Formats: sequence, structure tokens, C-alpha cells
Amino acid sequence: MAESLIDLIKILRDRTGAGLMDCKGALLANDCDLDKATDWLREKGLAKAAKKASRIAAEGLAITKVCEKCGSVVVLEVNCETDFVAKGDAFRELVDKCAELILKNRPADVEAAKELTKDLFTDATVKMGEKFDLRRFEILDGEKYAYVANYIHMGGKIAVAVALDKEDAELGKGLAMHIAANNPQYLSLNDVAPADVEHEKQVQLEAAKNDPKLAGKPAEMLAKIIENKVTKYYSEMVLGSQAFLMDDSKTVAQVLKEKGVNVLKFVRYQVGEGIEKRQDDFASEVMSQMK
Repeated sequence: MAESLIDLIKILRDRTGAGLMDCKGALLANDCDLDKATDWLREKGLAKAAKKASRIAAEGLAITKVCEKCGSVVVLEVNCETDFVAKGDAFRELVDKCAELILKNRPADVEAAKELTKDLFTDATVKMGEKFDLRRFEILDGEKYAYVANYIHMGGKIAVAVALDKEDAELGKGLAMHIAANNPQYLSLNDVAPADVEHEKQVQLEAAKNDPKLAGKPAEMLAKIIENKVTKYYSEMVLGSQAFLMDDSKTVAQVLKEKGVNVLKFVRYQVGEGIEKRQDDFASEVMSQMK
């Protein structure tokens, strides 16, 4: 939890891409509530990115590991304190052993996984002198799905696994690479919660009030414009609606239909997403603009 206005400004700037003073104004106008301040910036047209932030803000590795016997794939993220350690062989060995234990023992949750691997982490801390954390993992069961593809990007900055209802190694690899590059948030529009859709309608309605191009539009036309904006907002986050990385003349949904394949599930981990990384020069940067 942030302890000061400066901390909140940094989080809000990372989340929205808005300027420092705009972030300060948004927070002061909304009782320092980050979610309300985020909406406020978007409504005023000051946020540079509408999607939730997935800024890399911690060191570590995200990897996949395949069970050769059953075809199951584990995706996991382990964090460390420094990039120097993250790039070292000893840390990579720790993460690999962790993945192996999780695949073999199938712990029920992260806490169970931490208990399972605690000796590994204790030894690693003694050896490397850093604090380590098994942040998250998920197993895609090879016995449940016809095929599970996996992909590791940039040596462990992003890890992806995608489950299909039909075996197609080439398509699976392409989809995993697409998911790594395009970061879809939903498998389909049906996965978007109705409350989230309604919330976005209210954000777009307030944004429309601040858009001079929409001034004077009939209510019926304005409602349709807002509906289209909401659909577009979520469609960009839906896997099937995105232009396919390997052939951008088609959407992912079109490619899947041509191949007769369905995506049943996907997991994408990016190292540090959602973790706020301390930046020693940020406070001075903020203070210089707040004077």
C-alpha cells in the first residue's frame, strides 16, 4: 500500500501514462482513490493507455516446463531482487527445479507450492544472498486438453501456455507467440463481467461529455457511439478479435475457424506485472514539478 502522495502519483502514472501533475490533480480530486483517479484521467482524456497496466516492475523469470509423459505444462514466475541475479545460471537452475517439483507434485495453490519448495529457496538465499519469491504458477493438464503449446519470450521475461481442443503444434506455437506479443486479457467477450461492461459504459459516457466532437449529438446516436466504443475497448483485449501475429490480414478467430481448432484456455505471465518497482529518483522528479 502506498504511504504518500508521491507513491500514489507514481502508481497512477505507471497505470495510465498521464503526466505527473495530471496524476496529482486526479488523486486530489478523488480523495487519493487510485481506481477513481484512473477513471477520472480517462474521462478527461488525459490517460495515454486505456488498458490496465502490466508494467514490468520486478526482476526474475517467467518460464514454462513440459511434462514429457503427460504433456502437461506449468507456467510460473519467480522473483528476485536484482537483474544481475535474474540472469545468472544459479537462479535459472532454482526456477527450473521449482517448476519440476510443481509439475511432479501438483500443489493445490501458491502457498502449498511455497511449502513444497521452501528448502530450495532457503538454500538459494544462502548461496546468492537475495530474497526470492515464488509469486504464481498454473498447470495446464495434458490429460484434460488435446494439446498444450508453450513459449518463453526474451529468455524468461514472458511465459505463455495455450490449450487447444485439437493437436496442432504449428498453430499452437503461433498462438503462444501471439499471446506473448499482444497480451489478450480475455478468451472471448463472454468472459467480460457484466459489471465491468457497465463500468466502462460510464467511463465512456463521461469521456463523451468532454469530447467537443460529440457535443450536440442526439441521445440515440450518442448511445450507439458509446456502445461501439465499449465493444471496441473490450474487443482489443479479446484473443479472437485480435489480428493474428503470423498473418495480420486475419483475426485469431478466423484462423481458428479455418483450422477447425478452439482455444480452451491460455496463461500469460510477464515478469513483475502489477508489482511496483522502487525508483530512487522518482521522489525528486515529482517534487521538482510540485514546487
